[in-house]
Amino acid sequence: MPEQRAAAFALNRVAGNFGIGLGATVGGFVVAAAPGLSSFQILYLFDAVTSAGFALIVLAAVPSPRAVTVAATDANGTGFRAVARDRLFLTVIAANLVLVVVGHTLFSNILPPFAKAHTPVGPAGIGIIILANTSFIVIAQIPAVRVVARMRRTHAFALASGLFAVSLLAVLPATLIHSALAATGLLVGVAIVFALGEIAHILVLGPLVADMAPAHLLGRYLSLYSLTFTLSLAIGPAIGGLLLQTAPDAIWWGGAVAALLAGTVLLRLGDRIPDHPLAATAANAPREAAPEAA
Repeated sequence: MPEQRAAAFALNRVAGNFGIGLGATVGGFVVAAAPGLSSFQILYLFDAVTSAGFALIVLAAVPSPRAVTVAATDANGTGFRAVARDRLFLTVIAANLVLVVVGHTLFSNILPPFAKAHTPVGPAGIGIIILANTSFIVIAQIPAVRVVARMRRTHAFALASGLFAVSLLAVLPATLIHSALAATGLLVGVAIVFALGEIAHILVLGPLVADMAPAHLLGRYLSLYSLTFTLSLAIGPAIGGLLLQTAPDAIWWGGAVAALLAGTVLLRLGDRIPDHPLAATAANAPREAAPEAA
């Protein structure tokens, strides 16, 4: 159901973060209990068994969507060429690729090595910082659905970009602190602000992509949505790794500038970004037009 998309994406996000935390915990106990090569063999075997079990559950429990009939397609075709003609969608995806890189990837992939090299935070503190981020997302993601639902999507994008910019800039003072405890506390706060931005971002982006997609192109639109995160895993570490060697502080102030620019682009799209599912809008149009016709 279109009105349940935000909740569905929120639940998916919660499950993913819970899985990351649980997987790290299980892996840590396995390695601690059986140090050496055997521990990793156990982990890979456990991973294979659980993945196969998940595949069986999907095949047995998840219904197959109805095939879209030829009548439901439009004259623009059904391939990725039809998606490429949607310039508004491509603009949304491009701007959000920037937000994913600076707001998701830089935190998870670049902050740990940066903190280790340029702050007094140790490995245990870095673990606490990551735990704070994932735990906050697990706790707050679903309750945030109602809050974000009251906002215009362009405003929610602007909020997410602003939160990302603030959290990116807030990393820099940690390099001036000599106390490991104080630096860890600051970066835990940064992790929570990052989490707030991630929550707002995911609650808007996923449902928006689904709402913008024609029914017969939904799979292709969602595949580009997923590709946004895959590309960020290549772009973010590549840029961040290069800057770690040459200009570490530029990661954070440069990322903040990029986040604000992407948020500005999305905010300027204004009413071109739908705030409600397009299918629902079309369904309500005749009822709204009927009194005027009378």
